[in-house]
Amino acid sequence: MKFKVKSSWVVPLVAIIAGFVVGAIIMLIFGYDPIQNYGSLLSGAFGGVYSIGETMRNMTPLILTALGFSVASKAGFFNIGGSGQYLMGWFGSVIVALHFSNLPGWLLIIISILAGALLGGLWSGIAGVLRAYFGTSEVITTIMLNYISLYFVNFAVKDWLAGKGADSSPNIPAKASLRGNFLENLTANSTLHWGFLVAVLVCFVVWFYFNRMKSGFELRSVGLNEQASKYAGMNVKQTIIAAMLISGLLAGLGGALDGLGNFQNISVSNSLPQVGYDGMAVALLVNYSPIGIIFSALLFSALQIGGMSISVFSDTPTEIVSIVTAAIIFFVAIKYVIELLISKYNKKQKSKKMTIKQEGSGE
Repeated sequence: MKFKVKSSWVVPLVAIIAGFVVGAIIMLIFGYDPIQNYGSLLSGAFGGVYSIGETMRNMTPLILTALGFSVASKAGFFNIGGSGQYLMGWFGSVIVALHFSNLPGWLLIIISILAGALLGGLWSGIAGVLRAYFGTSEVITTIMLNYISLYFVNFAVKDWLAGKGADSSPNIPAKASLRGNFLENLTANSTLHWGFLVAVLVCFVVWFYFNRMKSGFELRSVGLNEQASKYAGMNVKQTIIAAMLISGLLAGLGGALDGLGNFQNISVSNSLPQVGYDGMAVALLVNYSPIGIIFSALLFSALQIGGMSISVFSDTPTEIVSIVTAAIIFFVAIKYVIELLISKYNKKQKSKKMTIKQEGSGE
């Protein structure tokens, strides 16, 4: 019995399979064994409790930067500033944790996380205000803000936090850390921390916001048709600013959780964090679905963590994982071609069904 194919799950599935096939073909062309390498990748990502812990930890910032990008995209904006907002969130959480270390641990963790999230939100909000009141392209402003954040944080770390001749801040107090003995013992001393659970919970919060709250409906309406939303009486400017604020807040939250849970300090960097751009790919793969982002982040995290094992067990360069990732993004980008093929298939099946029905009725 034939069934109707739904593009909502077929497009990501085709993109993933096609990405891995492209990666395998390239490996074969250059004389590498794709079966061995993909086996090493899976083993590196899921081969033991330690590997699973590392994969889950790496998902945390991917989930939150992807959610941030999704919120902006649902409102009709292309927020490329996830890296800068993540960096500002990381910086904000660490500086608060260091300067208010006399507070009780639970309170210190809460205000450090909130500080990072709010700083990321305010950073993105700048682009939102410029877009709402001056029509400035959020693409340009968020790219500019990315580099401003990079150089500002480097200056601040070097001049305010780091000791003489050092390029990184002191480590945050142990009571401000999101790591815990329970998770470390559970995952053979991996770097998995409680921020992962926060990130997963936020996915459901964002889903609820999109689907059950009036402001979430207004945000999606503005993304579909700004003029119609204005005609319907919605405050479009307020919605634009709110969308960018929430988008940056989520990316900043990702930076805060990573700073307190993974890095434990902040260092001078020569480039922007890649996680902001990776989060865009994670969101695109599942068409901005908050729940789908969990599974998409798992895939990308597995590629990143497991990909490091490829060069350990063979002479294949780890860059092959980047090729697979790029191929997946490419096939997602041409999703309209896949959707067109699916549409033609469904029409063909419908036509066959009608023909059989007519023959059965004796017409």
